[in-house]
Amino acid sequence: MAITLDQSIEQKQQTWLGAILSHQTFWVLAAVILACLFLTFTTEAFATSTNLYNITRNVTFVAIIALGMTLVIITGGIDLSVGSVLCLCSMILAVVMHAGYGIWVGIAASLATALAIGAFNGVLIAYLNFPPFVVTLGMLSIARSLAMVASNNTVVFQFGPDHDKLLALGGGAWFFGIANPVLFMIALALLTGFVLRWTRFGRFLFAIGGNEHAATLTGVPVRKIKVIVYMVSALSAGIAGIIQTGWLGAVTTNIGAGMELQVIAAAVIGGANLAGGTGTAFGALVGAALIEVIRNSLGLLGISAFWQGTFIGGATILAVLFDRIRNFRQSE
Repeated sequence: MAITLDQSIEQKQQTWLGAILSHQTFWVLAAVILACLFLTFTTEAFATSTNLYNITRNVTFVAIIALGMTLVIITGGIDLSVGSVLCLCSMILAVVMHAGYGIWVGIAASLATALAIGAFNGVLIAYLNFPPFVVTLGMLSIARSLAMVASNNTVVFQFGPDHDKLLALGGGAWFFGIANPVLFMIALALLTGFVLRWTRFGRFLFAIGGNEHAATLTGVPVRKIKVIVYMVSALSAGIAGIIQTGWLGAVTTNIGAGMELQVIAAAVIGGANLAGGTGTAFGALVGAALIEVIRNSLGLLGISAFWQGTFIGGATILAVLFDRIRNFRQSE
């Protein structure tokens, strides 16, 4: 029986709607929106301009690193060192500027440190076949130790002649009153989304995560790609560290402690599959937003902050469960 034009359009609409409803990021975004609406009507402080400004600014640090983490997870890897890399890069920036060098010298030294760490991780993982968990867990300890050595385990809060420039970089709002960290996050998310969606490098990432052996046989430079993604992951932590230093106005050796767990949770909640082959830049932002809304809501609802880990961990487990159910249905 022939299919009419109206029937064909209806089938496409159903397919389009079904694709959206089956996408994990959609449901996480819906959860964020519903949580915001609930908090708006049940609390007086949530919808204030000050609180919303703080939420959007706070979410950026996890989100920026989650963008780099998503690339790593797409290839089937993991990076546990990002919190400590953020700490080390922040401290390198602070120490260099405290010594009297300009902001651009400090930023260059910080980003060079991040790239060197990422390259070290990537070479061990890609060329020497070390497990990503072991390598990045070791770097978690090494990077934070080096941060303590660089600062003699002291707080650095004076950044030399360009002190005010650094504070303006992380704490200012240069365009339309939008906090600078948010602008950096949006720019990096757009860049990451473009790379994943429209470039050959992005296709290589999904190919490696889907089937690394098949990707190798088809000519994908798997080892080089892996080194690059770990460099990008470390670089994203370095960028977040620079921005956060400007926002806080001081650096301590416990900055970024435990942040790797939030970053991984944000990527997984946003739809990245720890087995590899799946992940989006938008999902990383949505996952980070949900974590920040959870953190912010606890205080407003009078719930102890000690419950934060429970809620975030539960959301992560639910995200993985959602992915498993979806894969089970597709395999039927």
